[in-house]
Amino acid sequence: MQIVPLELAAWLKSDGPPRLLDVREPGEHAFASIAGSTLLPLGELPERADELAAWRDAEIVVYCHHGVRSAHAIGYLRQLGFTKLVNLAGGIDRWSLEVDHGVPRY
Repeated sequence: MQIVPLELAAWLKSDGPPRLLDVREPGEHAFASIAGSTLLPLGELPERADELAAWRDAEIVVYCHHGVRSAHAIGYLRQLGFTKLVNLAGGIDRWSLEVDHGVPRY
């Protein structure tokens, strides 16, 4: 399942916003991110997935630069029993174009 940036922006303003998981690298996250997101790089996910244990039953939107790494992360997390996962279509790049022009593009 995917969500477009405008839908995510509205969801984040609701009474029940999702958790945000950024699976990019630390430098990418430092340069451009969505406020309130948690960074857990895709390459570290197998070793650090237990850090997300409290999120198992939460709605989670996963994002990366364009949506490819986040799709891989979702596949892995589904194998671990996470079921409420949504991919941000177009990633942070599309977020910058459609929602928050203050987030730099790269």
